[in-house]
Amino acid sequence: MADAIGLLRPRTVIGPTLRAVGEWALRFDPFLHVRIGGLVRGTCWLVLEGHEPVFLREGDTFMLGNPPPYVLASTLDASPRPAAPVLAGADHGTVWIGPESEDDLYLCVGHIAFDDRNAALLTDLLPPLVIVRAADPHGHRLGQLIDHLATEVGIAAAGGPLVQNHLAQILLVHMLRAHAGQTDRPTGWLGALNEDGIGAALRAVHADVAHSWNLKELAEISHMSRSAFAQAFRSHVGVPPLEYLIQWRMSLARDALTRDTMSISELARATGYRSESAFSTAFRRVVGSSPRSFRDEARALAATRSDQAG
Repeated sequence: MADAIGLLRPRTVIGPTLRAVGEWALRFDPFLHVRIGGLVRGTCWLVLEGHEPVFLREGDTFMLGNPPPYVLASTLDASPRPAAPVLAGADHGTVWIGPESEDDLYLCVGHIAFDDRNAALLTDLLPPLVIVRAADPHGHRLGQLIDHLATEVGIAAAGGPLVQNHLAQILLVHMLRAHAGQTDRPTGWLGALNEDGIGAALRAVHADVAHSWNLKELAEISHMSRSAFAQAFRSHVGVPPLEYLIQWRMSLARDALTRDTMSISELARATGYRSESAFSTAFRRVVGSSPRSFRDEARALAATRSDQAG
């Protein structure tokens, strides 16, 4: 999980905390990647387009993956207004709806964006909505993290953005753990990590991506026959073992080419290919362009962004 999240280059934006009393409703526009939030205090409704409304209570945490428009509201009868202008009026990291009160709703929400080239590694595995209740085995820890994050947003302390960024990423990891452990478990590497045999094979691949892995070796690590391993891996991850290995190698390659950290021949060896031509053939099949073209496009984009920033 750490390998994948590191490759995603997460960037966090913690929105102002929301304090609200009385009748209210805010409508949020769709956005890419992940939003995580939780109730420090109070209750509210979360209405995600195309889904049944969900009633959230104090200590509950939610995660939205590439969600359509959604509404947070005190009641289902409240008429929603656009959230963006309301949040833009934040004062010292807090938005108030209604008079200040000790009985208000207290909500903290953060948006986590990923590198677009590899974002699908995670977002393709997530449903639009994950709820972790306060009573869930992971719920108490998540509630503490949300409480801590909300406190950081509300104070102007040195290093605040750094602390918020790290807390949001820790929160993401714990939400993914909770999601992977729920009854309706996801397909893909996220759910497979909890499988002893399959998880061991995945960890081995990630630990030494340059090794010339074959089905027999991975099956032995999983303590299964080759046929049983291949079937179990595909059932849990969604693709055959060696196809997963290629996909992971190409994800690493995209990241390295984007950051321009090594030559194409060096990258070929680092990702387990004996020649640059073999690597280029695999890269073109998965990505749709040659490594050189991909790197040139990434360089041009970086130069454009630099010019715009200047």
